[in-house]
Amino acid sequence: MFSRLNQLARHLSRPIPNYTYRSAAAVAPRPGFTSGSGAASSTSLGPIMEGKRPIHTAGCIIIGDEVLGGKTVDTNSAYFAKFCFSLGINLKRIEVIADDEEEIVETAQRMSRNYDFVVTSGGIGPTHDDITYQSIAKAFNLPLILHGEAFSRMKRLSKPHPSQPNFDWKKNSPSLEAKKRMIRLPLDESKNMDDQVIFVSDKLWVPICVVNENIHILPGVPRLFEQMLDGLKPRLLPRLNDPEGKGVYRILFSTPMAESAVAGYLTELAAKVEAKGVKVGSYPRWGKSHNTVTLVGRDKEFMDNLIPEVEQAVGGRRVLAEGEDDTDIESDKDS
Repeated sequence: MFSRLNQLARHLSRPIPNYTYRSAAAVAPRPGFTSGSGAASSTSLGPIMEGKRPIHTAGCIIIGDEVLGGKTVDTNSAYFAKFCFSLGINLKRIEVIADDEEEIVETAQRMSRNYDFVVTSGGIGPTHDDITYQSIAKAFNLPLILHGEAFSRMKRLSKPHPSQPNFDWKKNSPSLEAKKRMIRLPLDESKNMDDQVIFVSDKLWVPICVVNENIHILPGVPRLFEQMLDGLKPRLLPRLNDPEGKGVYRILFSTPMAESAVAGYLTELAAKVEAKGVKVGSYPRWGKSHNTVTLVGRDKEFMDNLIPEVEQAVGGRRVLAEGEDDTDIESDKDS
């Protein structure tokens, strides 16, 4: 890990251009967007401003040496995948990268160009290896600014650690500087701050920092990640294909047949339903008596009409959850 001095020197000596967000999937704003007036309150997520682009695609960046080293199990990407599926957002990519400035810079720039909605997880703590904010600041040529409201919230809501009984918010100290690292945010002072710093709850001092309009910087702690992501949902709904957030429809079928036995039919079915935006999937289940076939799409009526045909063709039945009719078997499944 480079020292902070070396990082600062590199940042000053190697300026990079500002990358203006333009997703490959972006289209013109849909009718019905309204301009908001006034700043959002600390509990309100604020109005969706006119000109925000619709959200079709998403990407997820998990940042942390501890994940790559096997010390921590990443659950945030799985939670994000379910979150996107529930809203009908097409999650296109999940990447796990190290606490390395150049990797964060490259990945953030690329993800921001390619996808409408990007989240990062991890690397925003008080220690030297928490470099997500400074790396994303470098990626988009932004300054790191101590955010006043976040600092006020931190002082009001943070509980003193047992190892720091005499900690003083008014006294300069290494501990205070470490805490401030967590609220020095990459901000564009020429743009609306309410769109860049989002507080999802009065009970949390940690903000969601939004950079380049589509990168949302979240903590790596799963409990916080999940709470803050859920709190972001009201801001996302008006920008979805389905503003009601009904998401994608999925039908599961349990079949006792081997994948090779149903492969021909599933190939024909996939070709038949492609025009309706329906995807057909098949998943072997090692050591179990039944495999799974899925239909995923948005046309519920069309998909429901396919249920009898699929059940008959795969010799199985629709189930609400995978494993409903499982029994363990000794022989390997034919895939």
